[in-house]
Amino acid sequence: MSTAFTNINSNKTAKKVLVAPLDWGLGHATRCIPLINELLKQQFEVLLVAEKDVATLLQNEFPPLKLLPLSGYNVKYSKSKYLFGLKMLWQLPKIYSAVKHEQRWLQKAVIDYNIDIIISDNRLGMYCPQAKCIFITHQLAIQTGNSITNWLVQKINYHFIQKYNECWVPDVAGDNNMAGVLAHPQHLPKLPVHYIGNLSRLVKNDVVENIDVLMVLSGPEPQRTMFENILLQQCATINKKMILVRGLPNATEQVVSNNPLLQIINFATAATLNTLMLQAKLVVARSGYSTIMDVAALQKKAIFVPTPGQTEQQYLATYMASKKYAVVATQHQFSLSKLLAKAAQFTFEQYPTNNTEALQKAIAALK
Repeated sequence: MSTAFTNINSNKTAKKVLVAPLDWGLGHATRCIPLINELLKQQFEVLLVAEKDVATLLQNEFPPLKLLPLSGYNVKYSKSKYLFGLKMLWQLPKIYSAVKHEQRWLQKAVIDYNIDIIISDNRLGMYCPQAKCIFITHQLAIQTGNSITNWLVQKINYHFIQKYNECWVPDVAGDNNMAGVLAHPQHLPKLPVHYIGNLSRLVKNDVVENIDVLMVLSGPEPQRTMFENILLQQCATINKKMILVRGLPNATEQVVSNNPLLQIINFATAATLNTLMLQAKLVVARSGYSTIMDVAALQKKAIFVPTPGQTEQQYLATYMASKKYAVVATQHQFSLSKLLAKAAQFTFEQYPTNNTEALQKAIAALK
């Protein structure tokens, strides 16, 4: 799926762009793939920042690009949805320390690598006065489940966003959007905000649908493993052709299913996932925004299961259900057999059609 890499760095006058996705799951990195492809297409020189699974994913997609190691926020999630907020609050000092560390790292990197532009997907500290700095987020109005904390978190969020030169939102302007109030608050931050459309690495083609159910896991532990175990247990009795993509770029062990109709894959590149999703009659996945954008790009029928305790995913799942884009279920009450029956009777509405012009124009304006 990635752009051809011939003569990527042959233009010695090309501006250097540092792309830095957040490490909370793989979604921030996957949605940077079409952005990186467009940067390369428009002859920018691209450097990447990541570690661990995110680094592996980006190196698989863009082998020739220089990848600079930088530790992430390494946020840990609770097994209990009721303790999710408390565990996040407990880790705020660690997150703040990581932001300060990336600030110090960036000051040196900009000089060492002559960086002209920084594009940060939700990494709060990737800004400096020596470069043009762009912040990517679909969460301008973070939903916490409480109006008071919503206001407080937005103030903190805008405090960091407004240190950048521009904010790019992976959604469309207007009512026919994908992220609802998350990306369309009453009051925007005080800097130029550009809606750059759906950022999906996947491309729709006409393919025969010969997979009954494709299950795509994503997100941080321990909830990823907990949902995987639920799916493996329930798939044992399902008489359909199924594929489970575990979402683990660095996994080496092979998980074997007792159901011969179930194939298990540790990780799928963008090209492989594109093919699998096109072949799937139905997708089961988290309601992370990057996953939703991928499903929307291919206009696939889906069952979304928000990660317990993640209010953003819970909001997006509710929003998808209200638009009749997808069937929605909770992990706690998840029943694959019942949901497959529900999906068979469900009238799915089509997602908004996306075009790439907004992204192309935003990147062209950086020249």
